[in-house]
Amino acid sequence: MVTDTYVITENKVKEPPSSLLGRLKFLGPGFILSASIVGSGELIATTILGAKAGFIAFWIIIISCLMKVAVQLEFGKRAILTGQTAMRSFKELSETRTGKGNWLVWTVFILLSLKIIQIGGILGGSAIVLYMLFPAIPIYIWIFIIALGTSAMIFKGYYKMIEKVSLLTIAAFTITTLTAMFMLQFTSFSFSVADVWGGLQFKMPPAIVAVAFGAFGITGVGADEVVAYNYWCIEKGYAAYTGPKNDTKEWKKRARGWINVMYLDAIVAMIIYTVVTAAFYLLGAAVLHGRSVIPEGNGVIETLALIYTQSLGPGAKIIYLVGAFFVLFSSVFASLGAWTRIFPDIFGQLGWINFFDLKKRKKVVGWFAWIIPLIWALMYLFIKLPVIMIVFGGIVGSIMLFVIVYAAIQFRSRRAAFMPSGIFYNTAFIISILSIFCVGVYGLSQLFSN
Repeated sequence: MVTDTYVITENKVKEPPSSLLGRLKFLGPGFILSASIVGSGELIATTILGAKAGFIAFWIIIISCLMKVAVQLEFGKRAILTGQTAMRSFKELSETRTGKGNWLVWTVFILLSLKIIQIGGILGGSAIVLYMLFPAIPIYIWIFIIALGTSAMIFKGYYKMIEKVSLLTIAAFTITTLTAMFMLQFTSFSFSVADVWGGLQFKMPPAIVAVAFGAFGITGVGADEVVAYNYWCIEKGYAAYTGPKNDTKEWKKRARGWINVMYLDAIVAMIIYTVVTAAFYLLGAAVLHGRSVIPEGNGVIETLALIYTQSLGPGAKIIYLVGAFFVLFSSVFASLGAWTRIFPDIFGQLGWINFFDLKKRKKVVGWFAWIIPLIWALMYLFIKLPVIMIVFGGIVGSIMLFVIVYAAIQFRSRRAAFMPSGIFYNTAFIISILSIFCVGVYGLSQLFSN
């Protein structure tokens, strides 16, 4: 019998592990986020920013990775303490209705739909990689092979499979990237501590504002990934193990225990994607900016391959292409897993389907798993500009972050009465909110003034 983790009952309660080793066994949601993050953001948007800006905008990447985590944690807490999906929680935050939904649900629906362009660019990038490896098959064929292959892996909707595949697809390329950065120090493209320090001085030339703004929205935990974390925490079982909300000491103790597990999951994921993101940026700044090479169009992967051929030698190009495919595919794969949860949930809150009927939900998830990748594929074949598509998605994601920030503030306010946080978390949360708001407002003002 399949257990529905979206239905919270007393018979699913499980005491949280008290040891570090025990907690490590329950990690997983953060790995799926890392698989999504390490795709478009790190491989393409981050290196493009490094190529255009050099080391000077390194601080944007670090802030992007570190300063959104507290908002992600608030969504995770909401999932654990209430068992509610993100869109169900959004619907409770406003009484203003447009049909059966409210402005929050509709806004996420519209913005997430616009991000179809971004994932289409990532899917196109992965097809370009396979074409470079096997040029006998045209790109448009590879596009549909990848789309249908991803659909086949996701349409059953099994969480454990999504978690395991996500972890495997990021591991090899992470190691390769860190190796490339290390080997780069033995070439003419080596960089110094002074170069890195110069990139942490909070400077941003007007010419790079647009791509920096897009990179901020797409690197680290993006808006859609913050939303997705809610579903992964529920499907991992954190909410079900905590049990139905009540005011007993036992429930509060159990809730805090599973929140601590979630903290560890988020922190481990943050370390992984921050290190990899920093490595990609520094490689792009050192190799591509020094050559005045800016990746464009379908040649983006060929240009980015310079990172590896310059640091590891010409023979590393094949290794890079294989790794590049897996990192891009991991983003497509993890995004599809998330979207097959978020869109059915949106439809459920709009009254179009019953999201909490397990049989019906699995059927709708299966439909979305086949339909969404085909839309991504068609979007790429129509536009054929992966870099612009991905940066556009980053800008949409930055706008969507304002909605996420609003929701996180509301979640925290409602939670504080029965599950208050400590000084450290509250400080981190405030800094996270302010950084997202300030960088977002600044970026938007610069975009519309130029």
